[in-house]
Amino acid sequence: MNQQELQNLRQDYTAATLSENDTKGDPINQFDQWFNEALAAKLHEPNAMTLATATANGKPSARIVLLKGFNQHGFIFYTNYLSRKGKEITKNPQGAIMFFWGELQRQVRIEGTIEKLSKEDSERYFHSRPKGSQIAAVVSPQSQEIENRDGFEKKWAELEAEYEGKEVPKPSFWGGYILNPQLVEFWQGRSSRLHDRILYKKVDKKNWKKVRLAP
Repeated sequence: MNQQELQNLRQDYTAATLSENDTKGDPINQFDQWFNEALAAKLHEPNAMTLATATANGKPSARIVLLKGFNQHGFIFYTNYLSRKGKEITKNPQGAIMFFWGELQRQVRIEGTIEKLSKEDSERYFHSRPKGSQIAAVVSPQSQEIENRDGFEKKWAELEAEYEGKEVPKPSFWGGYILNPQLVEFWQGRSSRLHDRILYKKVDKKNWKKVRLAP
């Protein structure tokens, strides 16, 4: 593909509209509505989200993770505490997540602070996962360099045999986080790039201010 072909890649969005009156008073309730609509549309992994974190001096990084829960307190995901994102969260708890549901021509962008879930919540989720995924969490020194894949897979197989018929203990370096939102933006694609953008800004512990942003 040449540069001109790349520049000409575009799509006009005409699937839906979004007005202030269409949205809930609370962004979590609005997210719940949109997420259920994404589920009903049978999108591939609608809970896949981009998670952006940064070092203490502001150097950003981003990756795709899976949303594993949400409530009035925030948005939940799980990972290795010693991974790159885990280390960045320890030093700089500011983060952002973003969902893109292309078939619905929608995005949701969320900014806030990240903190660990309780050990009990992390234990509960860990043991709900497939056993192979539990073993992978134990084996993987996530984000660290490894010599090759063979040694990694051998260790996985050894632990699979060791824990046959037994419970896999959750490693101390693995668990959950929750992003407590301060800003939540709902984006609905519109024709001619005149997109609808409704932003919720946290006013205090219980209240939000809703505004429209220019596309």
